[in-house]
Amino acid sequence: MIEALKSDEIVTKLGGRFKLTALIQRRLRELIVDGSRPLVERDGRTDLEVVIEEIAQGKIWPDWSDTNGYTPSS
Repeated sequence: MIEALKSDEIVTKLGGRFKLTALIQRRLRELIVDGSRPLVERDGRTDLEVVIEEIAQGKIWPDWSDTNGYTPSS
């Protein structure tokens, strides 16, 4: 799933590399520090791969007005 980062599609979808990086960092913190559950199946993937898959599937989206930095898609 890290291959998804090689494409500009996910970067364009989120509005730039900085926003993508910030979203990844915030979600990783939730998974690792806060103990949040992944929104996709882990299937032996690393936390980073899980976060990228969540973004690629549209499960999370940046919301910079919120302190969490993203909103789960409903």
